[in-house]
Amino acid sequence: IEENAEETILKLAKNQNQKVVLLSGGDAMIATTHVDLRLRAIDMAIDTRIIHAPSISSAVAGLCGLQSYKFGKSATVAPPYKGLISEVPYDTVMANKERGLHTLLYLDISMSISDALKLLEAVEGKRNGEVLKESVIVGIARAGSDKPVVKADYSGALKSYEFGELPHVIVVPGDLHFLEKEALVKIAQAPASI
Repeated sequence: IEENAEETILKLAKNQNQKVVLLSGGDAMIATTHVDLRLRAIDMAIDTRIIHAPSISSAVAGLCGLQSYKFGKSATVAPPYKGLISEVPYDTVMANKERGLHTLLYLDISMSISDALKLLEAVEGKRNGEVLKESVIVGIARAGSDKPVVKADYSGALKSYEFGELPHVIVVPGDLHFLEKEALVKIAQAPASI
């Protein structure tokens, strides 16, 4: 969208005497891409209107039973770029964990939970860490659909779980309230020992 907006959707909206719609799942305005597109439309004197929908942030908290106000900063796990794995998602998890907060990790649109966990473990291994290995992690597939998948387990077991079709996200819980523990066990089949 970003690279071709002027030649596609914005051109149609400016030159046609009709309405043009960009439909996006969730709350589109939490994405930088969509904010940029709206700002460019405003610069071109194109009226814009937003109809908000639930965001992945609220869907995730509701799906797995974690308290939404206990989430810290989120991050995106992306494929390696020129062979380099971004350490930002791991750093974000560690910073949130230090404060007892949960971390929502968005995954690249083509990335599975298993692939994302392997990248995070590579960073953790490089740092000789064990936080992720010792944490219960929540994997969520197709949030917002009529058949989402929500599964919580330790990283090793979660990597082999079949989540099915994309998109996927990961939640690394921070300090858990007793109701959050119960929710993860009952809703996401987390090990009872959490």
